[in-house]
Amino acid sequence: MARAVLADAARVARWADHALRPGRDRDGTAPGGTGTLSEATAVRAAADLGLTPAQVRADWDTARLSGLVEVHGDTARPGWRLRAWDRDDSAVLRGWVALFDAWSLAHPDVDDGHEPAAVAEVVEAMPQLLSFLQLSAGPVPVEQLLDLLRQRVTELRTERCEIPYGPQPEPTDGTDGTGTDPTSDDAPLPPLLDWALHALAAVGALTCADGQATLTPLGSWAVWVKLEQICVAAQSPAGNIEQGAEDMLRGCAQLRPNAARAEYRAWLAARTVSSAVTELIGAARGEDALLRGLAFEALRVVGAPAEPDVRAVVDEPWLRPYALLWLAEHDGTDPEDAHEVLTREEATWLWVDTAAAVADHGEAPLLVRHLESAVQPTVPMLLDEVRAVGHPRTVQVLVALAAAHPDPALAKAVRRAAFQVHTGGS
Repeated sequence: MARAVLADAARVARWADHALRPGRDRDGTAPGGTGTLSEATAVRAAADLGLTPAQVRADWDTARLSGLVEVHGDTARPGWRLRAWDRDDSAVLRGWVALFDAWSLAHPDVDDGHEPAAVAEVVEAMPQLLSFLQLSAGPVPVEQLLDLLRQRVTELRTERCEIPYGPQPEPTDGTDGTGTDPTSDDAPLPPLLDWALHALAAVGALTCADGQATLTPLGSWAVWVKLEQICVAAQSPAGNIEQGAEDMLRGCAQLRPNAARAEYRAWLAARTVSSAVTELIGAARGEDALLRGLAFEALRVVGAPAEPDVRAVVDEPWLRPYALLWLAEHDGTDPEDAHEVLTREEATWLWVDTAAAVADHGEAPLLVRHLESAVQPTVPMLLDEVRAVGHPRTVQVLVALAAAHPDPALAKAVRRAAFQVHTGGS
């Protein structure tokens, strides 16, 4: 069913892959990096595919929202889900889930006369309505959903304290005392519910006919998955779900990789993607090098939604090597080969930063073994380049390495290098 919903989007994405050169803006995307098709390309695609330009644009938007097309900077290119379309059902399903999550963007033609705040309230309330549909396991009258929507919107407004404080004048004109009919606040809800139901129907999550709405099998599965994610979040393996990013990462520092990833997933499930990514990058900007590395591990669990934020920090010296490695892996480079995207200087800076994390949180033997990960073939070359790279923790790292290394001659050379960095000598 997911393939059927995305078939038209995949067709347009494949056309773009073959008709336009990947990674080049040859009238394929509009200026400004929006990833929207230019008029000329939409007309060209419509002629080739036997569609109207409007259909092409709609299918292209669906392809972007589902990850069949990915926008990188000012260009659009085929996503990994399109590459895996024929061989990997899970890739197709993930693409549909991304579209389901973006249902309000996939069907944006809500009446312009509605207040943005009212639209936002309906979007925020829909998960509860979808859960009700899932639990009902059958058709539900739209009027019943409208009553539930009114209740949920009222709850949201109450949570935001949108209720006047203090004594209110007694109403004398059939209003709430302010001259406003209290039912007027609910006036936009019926058409907005109609919009939301048809938008969800457009992405294949439900059907709406004869005054009733029913989840499709695909929609029921998606809601069940979302409910399961909430349960997973509520049962955070290591109990860090309520912590901020820094404390959560510290709590994961002693966990094995698989356990840490489970904790990251639980922590992420309890937050919006944007807020979680902002917190993680904020933690990475701190002075603790261990948290910097762990933050980018957590960002790997976030995946594609974190790309714009990661790309935005590439020019920050403290984060650049981590960001470049993350982006290389995100673009499909094997993690074992990703280090090749770093310059020698960036790799050396990363070596010092990682050594600082080991020195602060690890054991001496780990710091000694860390020598083996340096790109320089000899210790003297490493010391020369470490002195030149200018990492602020260089002295502390070299002192700790000298204290930990069992070879007296090598330890002496490392101490001398630390002294030279400290005094500014050569």
